[in-house]
Amino acid sequence: MADARLVANRLLELAESENRSLTPMQLLKLVYIAHGWTLGLLGKPLINQRVEAWQYGPVIRDVYNGVRNFGRGAVQGPLVTFPGHLASDEQAMIDQVYNLYKHLDGIALSNITHMANTPWAQTYKAGQFGIEIPNELIAAHYKKLAQERTNA
Repeated sequence: MADARLVANRLLELAESENRSLTPMQLLKLVYIAHGWTLGLLGKPLINQRVEAWQYGPVIRDVYNGVRNFGRGAVQGPLVTFPGHLASDEQAMIDQVYNLYKHLDGIALSNITHMANTPWAQTYKAGQFGIEIPNELIAAHYKKLAQERTNA
């Protein structure tokens, strides 16, 4: 398990290596999606922070606080975080998620995380702020997605 900002920084590195940039919305969604796939495929959490159901989707507060000042512009990283490192399987999962989703803008990524029956849709309550989306719910969702892809 890693600090979510380390995951964000890895995503920023990958984008920079391709002369691309990521907006705050893209980065927030990609960190969440990488966490979800890690839970679903590896059976363990990628990040040690909680995921919260906010009005505009699943959010990891520490990542949000690190990128909110960039508005809709490109995130100028890296984010400030505690010393740490990503395990090789974690880094491989982040790299795979980046390669699968890098072509999507923030709105498209948001649409993915807002679909019916997603962990966010099952957790979010209008007017309530910061409700935790349980890792068990996220894991079940991504396991189901993996099974659907395998059976397709």
